[in-house]
Amino acid sequence: MQEAVLLLILLSAMSGGEALYLIHLPATSNVTENSPPETSVHTFSVHLSASLSPVIPGFPMIINSSPLTEVFRVKWLSGTNFEVVTTEKEQLDFETGPNIFDLQIYVKDDAGFMDLQVLTVQVTDVNEPPQFLGNLAKGLDLYIVEGIKPRFIYQVEAFDPEDTRRNIPLRYFLIPPSNNFSMSANGILFSTTEFDFEEGHNSPTREFVIPEELGPGTIVANITAEDPDGQSFTSFLLYSITTLNSYFMINQLTGTIQVAHRIDRDAGELRQNPVISLEVLVKDRPIGGQENRMQITFLVKDINDNPATCTKFTFSIMVPENTAKRTLLLDLNSVCFDDDSEAPNSQFNFTTPSAVGSHGRFLQDPAGSGKIVLIGDLDYENPSNLAASNKYMVRIQVQDVAHPYYKNNIYIYVLTNPENEFPLIFDQPSYVFNVSEIRPAGTQFGRVQATDQDLPQSSIVYSISAGGAGLQYTNMFWINPQTGELKLVTKVDYETTPTYTLRIQATNNEDTNSVTVTVNILEKNDEKPVCIPNSYFLAIPVDLKVGTNIQNFKLVCTDRDSSPRSFRYSIGSGNVNSHFTFSPNAGSNVTQLLLATRFDYTGGLDKIWDYRLLVYITDDNLLSGRKKADTLVETGTVTLSISVISHPTTIVTTTSRPRITHQILRKNAYSPSAWYVPFVITFGSILLLIFLVTLMVQLANAIHRHCPCKTRKHKTPLVKKGEMKNTKREVVVETIQMSTVFDGEAIDPVTGAKYEFNSKTGARKWKDPFMQMSKWKESSPEGTTPNRAVSAEEIGLPGSTDKEGNELSGTAQAESAGPGSRNQDGKPGTQKKRDAVLTSRPYPSHTQESKQCLLLGLMEEHKRGTLIV
Repeated sequence: MQEAVLLLILLSAMSGGEALYLIHLPATSNVTENSPPETSVHTFSVHLSASLSPVIPGFPMIINSSPLTEVFRVKWLSGTNFEVVTTEKEQLDFETGPNIFDLQIYVKDDAGFMDLQVLTVQVTDVNEPPQFLGNLAKGLDLYIVEGIKPRFIYQVEAFDPEDTRRNIPLRYFLIPPSNNFSMSANGILFSTTEFDFEEGHNSPTREFVIPEELGPGTIVANITAEDPDGQSFTSFLLYSITTLNSYFMINQLTGTIQVAHRIDRDAGELRQNPVISLEVLVKDRPIGGQENRMQITFLVKDINDNPATCTKFTFSIMVPENTAKRTLLLDLNSVCFDDDSEAPNSQFNFTTPSAVGSHGRFLQDPAGSGKIVLIGDLDYENPSNLAASNKYMVRIQVQDVAHPYYKNNIYIYVLTNPENEFPLIFDQPSYVFNVSEIRPAGTQFGRVQATDQDLPQSSIVYSISAGGAGLQYTNMFWINPQTGELKLVTKVDYETTPTYTLRIQATNNEDTNSVTVTVNILEKNDEKPVCIPNSYFLAIPVDLKVGTNIQNFKLVCTDRDSSPRSFRYSIGSGNVNSHFTFSPNAGSNVTQLLLATRFDYTGGLDKIWDYRLLVYITDDNLLSGRKKADTLVETGTVTLSISVISHPTTIVTTTSRPRITHQILRKNAYSPSAWYVPFVITFGSILLLIFLVTLMVQLANAIHRHCPCKTRKHKTPLVKKGEMKNTKREVVVETIQMSTVFDGEAIDPVTGAKYEFNSKTGARKWKDPFMQMSKWKESSPEGTTPNRAVSAEEIGLPGSTDKEGNELSGTAQAESAGPGSRNQDGKPGTQKKRDAVLTSRPYPSHTQESKQCLLLGLMEEHKRGTLIV
């Protein structure tokens, strides 16, 4: 609301000297705290616009305040003069309330001009008197039983409004001092005498009834006393009032009681207790000194001297447009009152509401009650309500029910508050727009529109919430936020993205809605044909036959937005004497270069030996039957260099000149930057070599550990002729790798194990060495492990014998050693003899350790497929 008002004020200010504006505002004023209602705060006036249109009734008005308050209102003085005054809504308190108020004063005339200014009101502090608490603040009657001795009567309590923390002590007094009571400094009331009811009522009493609002000097009573002494004594009587009061005075010579001050029945203590009691003292002077007392009571009667009034006479009510009928809008009884203290003077009622435009919409129910209810329609979109600007003014009067029937006018302004009844909708459920791919950036291709049936219309803002992203742009499209027009941010391409889907969002101050927009990109011929190769060098002999494909040259062309059958080929500059042509020259994406006419250098027709042809490839196909193309045409170009060779001695090479770019593809080529390749290879080779050496060492240790070689001496050493006796005989052991083909099978007579042999070579192989080893262990007579201690006979030392008593000599061992053994004559045996011995001779008896050693050796040979003999 405030934003709209500020906008209207700005528009009014732009209109120049015709604007309506406030005089003496903005300004700053002061007001004292606890100021009574209708206290003037600031006076200002209104400068009318050039049209002299009057100010709308009820304006100027305070439309807002900071902080919020209802303690101020604008009061009309005369003409265009106004003032800001205080109200009875709230009390200005410097100690407990805000001290500064910013009031926004708004004025508007019938022509629509308006102004808004700020009045700053500062509350000033005053020294406030102490205030009584409890019942004493409203007036208190105390009753004392007669015959009670002096004692405590009442504890008086009060506070100082200036002392918010209640730290300053207060002192209490009785004014005037009394002979019957006393007051301590801390507020305790004591009685000082013993009271007697009968004694206090011996004096005469007179009562008078007087109306309120009597003017000063009005005689209300005449007290006359007589002296019983008569004429015997020369004296005169003096009258006085002993009771402290501010309403009456007495003529001390005549005893006439007159009004000394205004008597207001409707204010002060008289509103609660309209009885005023006085004690009149009469004395004779100067002789005798006798006196007497009389009690006089005045009963003040109420009159209808106050009109019915209200805390404010102008009301602005904001009512939602969908408010139900019979809804109470305003109860004037809560803001209107009559200061008269007694009925019927204090009673009032309200007249029937009346004003232009409000008929049939508002009613006082029940009549005269001041309760304004809604009975009509406030629909903001209703044309009849729109004619009244959805603003209604109701005038009503508050008047007394007693004579003289005072009246006051009350103005009620009812402003319709629009509500969000209708959603924000687009005029179509979805949109489809088409735009050519050749349109430039900034082209408008469509528009979306959303409407809201709610009044007043608020501005709608459009935006693209999703979709429309391209390869180089986050959004290929732009939408005008005020009009909804869609435009291109950059040129679009059908071949890249043929369709875009956008999500358009519309929003106003209350609603938000979205719609899908499909943008179809229309394909246009905007791509040129591209051919391979796009430049080439050819060499042809001068006597080449007409119609020959020159060096089998072909053009292969493609086009992103055209059919291969749409191509048309033509040769532009460089085709002197039309020697060259393409076949086919249209309707295909592949074509050949042909020689169309012969060269004639001898006749002088041709003089050019090097031709540079500029070939055009057009994607509009043949135009022979048409004057122009139906659609856009794009043309690509290819450059051909042709050299004519006069007397070729060899076959014309098809190798292109250096202008042709050769592309070499390398695969798995070593790069100097790959330093890690030789490093990894070298390091892996070293690790592999270390592993093989370690494996060989472990294998050698295993053979040495399981097959220990022990030297045995021959019982009868063999000595050749001419050699010394002590020379040791050298034992020769030969290892032969036998054939791995075994065609026979036999049983070892010693171990009982099966073995296979080669009938040609005599090579042997245990059939199942692992099983044989277990059999050896089972056939051992001792049944002990191979690691037990043995005797010299078991080991087979020189001179030992086997179980049959046959001595096993070193010679026998040498003979069974293999190729290095000798025959009985001491000569080396032949191969056949050695084989026969190996085949026919059974193994000699071995010890358990020798068997195990032999078995392990045979197992290793079995794994390698060889046998060591």
